[in-house]
Amino acid sequence: MSQISNYPISKIIADRIFEIFLITITQLKDKAEADQFISDLLTPTEKIMIAKRLAIAFLLEKKYDYRSIQKLLRVSTGTITTVNLARNLGSNGYKKVISKIIKKENLVNLFDKTLVKLLAMPSALEKGRSTWTYLKNQAENQRKKRQKIF
Repeated sequence: MSQISNYPISKIIADRIFEIFLITITQLKDKAEADQFISDLLTPTEKIMIAKRLAIAFLLEKKYDYRSIQKLLRVSTGTITTVNLARNLGSNGYKKVISKIIKKENLVNLFDKTLVKLLAMPSALEKGRSTWTYLKNQAENQRKKRQKIF
């Protein structure tokens, strides 16, 4: 568990440090850069802890019950409760991020379903059918793999 130093700093300095931290995060350009920064900044345990909190918030938003989340993510009910309280009574940070994730997930699912339907159309024709059937099956397999995440 993280600890705060016994040698506190002034609120002005703490606020400025946090402001710089937020600016740094918002200026990350892509996933690779974010991964490098997070890997340098956090220990492996801290990365898992933060990722699990986000996953808990996501699963709560998807209406999973505490027991299912506890078994799936191997977390305590206390951790789930803490995340749920922050999600419901906090500054809406979890809700905004989860909303973006769900919108992206829905967009990907829509695209996958559309792609499978488009690829199914030529496979119904006789000529060149095996190629289109293969592509349709590949698209369906990719869609199923994405859905298995949660």
